[in-house]
Amino acid sequence: MEILRCEGVKKIYGTGNSQVTALAGIDLAVSKGEFVAVCGPSGSGKSTLLHILGTVDKPTEGKVVIDGTDISALSQTRAAIFRRRKVGLVYQFYNLIPTLTAGKNILLPLALDKKKPDPALFERIVRTLGIADRLESLPGQLSGGQQQRVAIARSLIYRPALLLADEPTGNLDRKNSRELMDMLKLSNRELEQTIVLVTHDENVALEADRVITMEDGRIIRDERRG
Repeated sequence: MEILRCEGVKKIYGTGNSQVTALAGIDLAVSKGEFVAVCGPSGSGKSTLLHILGTVDKPTEGKVVIDGTDISALSQTRAAIFRRRKVGLVYQFYNLIPTLTAGKNILLPLALDKKKPDPALFERIVRTLGIADRLESLPGQLSGGQQQRVAIARSLIYRPALLLADEPTGNLDRKNSRELMDMLKLSNRELEQTIVLVTHDENVALEADRVITMEDGRIIRDERRG
């Protein structure tokens, strides 16, 4: 089942002599349950693509469909609601609320919609990520790796159609980077979560089942591994 489709996606910034083409026509399809890494050098367009997939930016041309919804046609308000409910976002900076416990941080997306959590799903996520015993801790009482796990749990609590990870290991040491990638792979395998990860680190990219390489706003290589 196809969960993501990009058709002729272009992104152009500026006008005239200052015009910059960040994406030069991206065609891409991702199926449910895939773990995809998008890599490339700085300026290749990978972060711009992620921002468009995350509904925080819009393409200049083209169409982006996530779970049957054309997100490129959504208003700013509807895009924000779609993002909260359908797109999980994991950044290298955890963006946790410092005055809320880990458990309340995880449940925040549901609280914003005044929805009750599924206790079984909550339990499964926190146990899968190894943070069931830290739910009453504030972010400042957690290690960097634990905070990142809380951020991942928060992104999964709505069972999003797509989990986007933007350089998630960029702020971690080697040990915590390894643990984080293991957690993402476990989420993909055990929770059947579709993941698109953006990274400049080739070793991180090779952890995914499919590696897409970008250069100058274009996909130059699309390889399936294993």
